[in-house]
Amino acid sequence: MSRMAQVLVLARYEDEVMEPLTRYDESRTWRGRFEPIPDWFVGGWYLEFIREGQRTGILKDLEALPWNSPECVQVMLHDEEDDCFGLWMFRDGKLVELRLPGTERFHKPAPPTQEYAPHPGYLWRTDLGDTCLPEQTPEELRDPRAAW
Repeated sequence: MSRMAQVLVLARYEDEVMEPLTRYDESRTWRGRFEPIPDWFVGGWYLEFIREGQRTGILKDLEALPWNSPECVQVMLHDEEDDCFGLWMFRDGKLVELRLPGTERFHKPAPPTQEYAPHPGYLWRTDLGDTCLPEQTPEELRDPRAAW
């Protein structure tokens, strides 16, 4: 299914660590490669996806890198229907989404079969007085698979 998404990785002075993900590798579960953000002196990379199923596993691959300063790594993810980028940072060795004030990630119920790619939900602003926000899906009814 066509579904645009962008990934930004911000990590100071981690060029060597990110280098493997700047090359194509057919053995990965996700498709593409990170490009350096031009003229950034600290370290930033971006990647854009055009298909939903092409991005699963990217957070696991980022977690597995031998970061020199994992506490300084920021991963920003934006799905095409999100209102803004979500922020992931390391907590206890895992990249976890940090809650941004005035936002909430709304999840769809799990698909009936695993033939469908996992869905990341929608990160929507909740502080704009919009009364059309959906009802949140209870956690036990959400897809347990990681979308990223």
